[in-house]
Amino acid sequence: MKALKYLLVGFVFGIVLTKSEAVSWYRIYEMFQFQSFHMYGIIMVAIATGIIGLQIIKKLQLKNIQGVPIVVPDKEKGSVRFLAGGIIFGLGWALVGSCPGPIFILLGAGFLPMVLVLFGALLGTFIYGLIKNKLPH
Repeated sequence: MKALKYLLVGFVFGIVLTKSEAVSWYRIYEMFQFQSFHMYGIIMVAIATGIIGLQIIKKLQLKNIQGVPIVVPDKEKGSVRFLAGGIIFGLGWALVGSCPGPIFILLGAGFLPMVLVLFGALLGTFIYGLIKNKLPH
């Protein structure tokens, strides 16, 4: 039953991203070419929603489904690793035309070349898992 809730939320999220054209390669291309505000608007709404949601969680001291208080740890100061990771993520996003979330949405919509993108994302995650202990954290 619990998995059904997550599946339903995933379907709704996929529909929202599809209808808002957030999974469109052309919209992502426009964003990286600074030709359209569309994707930046979606990202800013997501950031604002996250900020408001976190403030509500902190203010009301909400608890998770198991009844444990939700605690958001303080983030460490920015560093080179965040910049490097962001650049690598952004380059991958720009080259592929999709960030990780929409990969599954595009596969579900029938864009079969996204199988290669999914394979690349999984391969990159696997390689990171192999070398993460050797990287500066």
